[in-house]
Amino acid sequence: MNPKSRYRMASDPSPVPGNSWAVVYAGFIILMLCFFILLCAYSVTDRSKLVQVGRSFSTAVGVFTGGQRFESGESALPVAPDMVTVDSELAGIYSNVQAMAGELGIENDIKVSVQEKGVVLQLSDRILFQAGQADLLPEARKLIEHVGTIVSNYPSYSLRIEGHTDNTPIRTSRYPSNWELSTSRAVNVARYLLDKCLIAGDRLQAAGFGEYKPRFLNDTPENRAGNRRVELLFFRNEIKKVVQ
Repeated sequence: MNPKSRYRMASDPSPVPGNSWAVVYAGFIILMLCFFILLCAYSVTDRSKLVQVGRSFSTAVGVFTGGQRFESGESALPVAPDMVTVDSELAGIYSNVQAMAGELGIENDIKVSVQEKGVVLQLSDRILFQAGQADLLPEARKLIEHVGTIVSNYPSYSLRIEGHTDNTPIRTSRYPSNWELSTSRAVNVARYLLDKCLIAGDRLQAAGFGEYKPRFLNDTPENRAGNRRVELLFFRNEIKKVVQ
């Protein structure tokens, strides 16, 4: 054999495994993913949205056959209070609502939570209305005015008002059923925000659900009282279609 041929054979690189392209491709994708997340970090303040971006991107370009991947980013990631950044609008609304409850001394009659669609404020019906009535109590107007101030301070958010009752039947000339009562209560809250707090009508929604979305079983007086409520949902304008 020609010595030159032997030299060329000895110096040739080792055969490349057939799947080595996947390793190179995976490295490239990881670098792109890091760059993409860092880029989004400058424009996305809500940590939940940043995590969703990472999940969506990972799902779209994932190439690994083993191990776990991120979840699909097609649906919004549920937002929890510990995922809300201090400087985000959502955190601002949450802290403002809590401060309002403390100022008015109604901590025992409200419940504040951060959910997937936004900040939810649950109000006991007894701080807003007389039993079986939908007209706002005089002392409730100050509360609604505080809510109107919060809505005014966050123009990128709208407000959905939902009325709920227990399953105790009501049949009056004004409210033939709990559906009419709960709807009238929601509408009256929205009307006050529109007329007295000057909140634009396209930022307000009102709906009544009667007894059909209870929080508890209607088996005790305490549980029935918990089901009689008005829920206020502060949600970002860009997801109106989702909320509707």
